[in-house]
Amino acid sequence: MNQTYTHATNNDTFTLGGHEFQSRFILGSGKYSLDLIKAAVEEAGAQIITLALRRANQGGMENILDYIPKGVTLLPNTSGARTADEAVRIARLAREVGCGDFVKIEVIRDTKYLLPDNQETIKATEILAKEGFVVMPYMYPDLNVARDLANAGAACIMPLGAPIGTNKGICTKDFIQILIDEIDLPIIVDAGIGKPSHACEAMEMGAAAVMANTAIATAGDVPAMASAFKMAIESGRKAYLAGLGRVIDKGASASSPLTGFLHE
Repeated sequence: MNQTYTHATNNDTFTLGGHEFQSRFILGSGKYSLDLIKAAVEEAGAQIITLALRRANQGGMENILDYIPKGVTLLPNTSGARTADEAVRIARLAREVGCGDFVKIEVIRDTKYLLPDNQETIKATEILAKEGFVVMPYMYPDLNVARDLANAGAACIMPLGAPIGTNKGICTKDFIQILIDEIDLPIIVDAGIGKPSHACEAMEMGAAAVMANTAIATAGDVPAMASAFKMAIESGRKAYLAGLGRVIDKGASASSPLTGFLHE
């Protein structure tokens, strides 16, 4: 995204669907126990948390909504959808049960690598954006697809860093950087983020936010890892706003003068 930034302040926010957020850490709620969700959200300082519709309604069993602190924006995802039609149906159901207008579109037919179906994602985004949803599409990083999603009404673009749940980091870094440079929407790096250092790297690149789930859910101390991610994201954002120093491909450059200090 081609923008000029000033020194980081508490007013450094980003906007999704007309809603302003200060926290740039979007927290996933899958894979860990409900009793740890509240602590993880609080330690992460997260203002947005994802949830699968099936976790919000388990036929009389515990409801994840009871564990999410008040004031946190719910981001239902369309996990399990294999087509645009299925994703649209899940999004509508989520709104009907009170999860709001935000929706993360996930359309995945590939059961081995869990890679998103970009074309079906575009179709779902166009339908739901017209219905007033704040659509946040998860996609394989491709500039032409990102442009189509923006034209379809997406509120942001959510490219994967690596396949879901792998914790490998930003394997698609060069392609994500193209999206950051060329797409005039928030770019939120999603999937594959496995360490706080990965999240920091994404923010240093100029990403608007980072989403993480597995890295926190599988950590030995979930709340402590959520806190570590929060600090890494804030650090990476500050470094980006400050302006990262140059990189020299060949040779070296002394930080202090090499001449003159032996002369009287």
